[in-house]
Amino acid sequence: MHRKRNAKIVATLGPASSEPDTIRALFDAGADVFRLNFSHGSHADHRQRFETIRAIEGETGRPIGVLLDLQGPKLRLGTFADGGVTLAAGDSFRLDLDRDTPGDRHRAPMPHPEIFSALVPGTDLLVDDGRVRLRVETCGPAFAETRVAVGGRVSDRKGVNVPGVVLPLSALTDKDRQDLEFGLAMGVDWVALSFVQRPEDIVEVKDIVRGRAGIVAKLEKPAAIHSLEAIVAESDAVMVARGDLGVEMPPEQVPAIQKRIVRACRKAGRPVIVATQMLESMVTAPVPTRAEASDVATAIYDGADAVMLSAESASGQYPLDAVRIMNSIIAQTEADPYYREELAIAGGAAATLASDGIGIAVRSVTEALRIAAVVAYTCSGYSALRMARERPRAPIIGMTPHAGTARRLALAWGVHPVQCPEVADVAEMSDQACAMARREEAAQSGDTIVISAGMPFGTPGTTNLLRIAQVP
Repeated sequence: MHRKRNAKIVATLGPASSEPDTIRALFDAGADVFRLNFSHGSHADHRQRFETIRAIEGETGRPIGVLLDLQGPKLRLGTFADGGVTLAAGDSFRLDLDRDTPGDRHRAPMPHPEIFSALVPGTDLLVDDGRVRLRVETCGPAFAETRVAVGGRVSDRKGVNVPGVVLPLSALTDKDRQDLEFGLAMGVDWVALSFVQRPEDIVEVKDIVRGRAGIVAKLEKPAAIHSLEAIVAESDAVMVARGDLGVEMPPEQVPAIQKRIVRACRKAGRPVIVATQMLESMVTAPVPTRAEASDVATAIYDGADAVMLSAESASGQYPLDAVRIMNSIIAQTEADPYYREELAIAGGAAATLASDGIGIAVRSVTEALRIAAVVAYTCSGYSALRMARERPRAPIIGMTPHAGTARRLALAWGVHPVQCPEVADVAEMSDQACAMARREEAAQSGDTIVISAGMPFGTPGTTNLLRIAQVP
């Protein structure tokens, strides 16, 4: 099951992809990591899907990552007396905390005091993914008098976005905390934190997770872009969540921000996922638009570690086709002779640590010699991620004694994760690396491989060994 490509595919599971046969077909078609979206579905639904994934992993012998995506503090209006109203540009419209009185065409409840505490006159409020825009004229701790800047229909519990404002919100709601504990007890590999605004949001979740899963920062707020480098440094991986990001920022700015995030992650050696609406038309059509194919390809040219399917695989009519086509787009893009040139342009930073030097040396060796594979022996995943940061030409085998590490590495660019026994010394590690490269069909007898590791074994963040070996 060694993929013939470097970038990975994250596929969201949902009503259209809950049956075991369908999940297995998605894996066979190219899904490397499965996303469980806790904005929808019950715990029982997610547990059933999780158990199916682990059963497939047992059948195939290939580690599969599972990403729990928390709903986050989604802000919403209350209810209306008639289910909704239509607002015209220029209308006055009041928002307040009175959730017991249904809304009408003059006011609506917005039961979020944290929003009112952060508002100032001139602030824009976006309702229903930006379809309606309200501008604050006067406000207080429990109300806001607004003027409708862009009219339209608003109805029960529509979402509210407050662009350009850092809201005094915890990164986790009560629901998120319950979902997080459930997912960690179940054994998920990654936890995606929604609506990250600042590095402290990541720290808050880390204190709860305590190393039981990797933390993915979902960047979908303008405030997060202002603290981009600090958030990337604090996270284990990053998701470019273009849905809400495209609501809170002008759409013409999103492509440049996407490239900036991907480059920041590549420099830091953090896996980065590009997500949302990548093949959106395939929710209802069997083929994507040419623009969507170009969108996926652009993320691959930029060096993203993974691209993600959301509604396309969770609730669309063609989930299997969506994975197959995304797999094909990635493979075709990576086969382009200009792909390597684009990767080099968006390359990593200069070496600042011994591990960076080892990674750069591995990349140089793979370019100078006929190297069949790079084998990174790693307990924490660090050595494999440092190799992936340099985007070497040879495939990377992430060889680890820990199942959890192998599953997390399923998200990383170019890394084929495998679980192996513990090793006692460098000679035993080299023997296992040669055997593993041959077993995984990455190398044959007589081929040369490069091995990286950290000494002493089992100490995270100590990639300091490079060894060249010939497969017997």
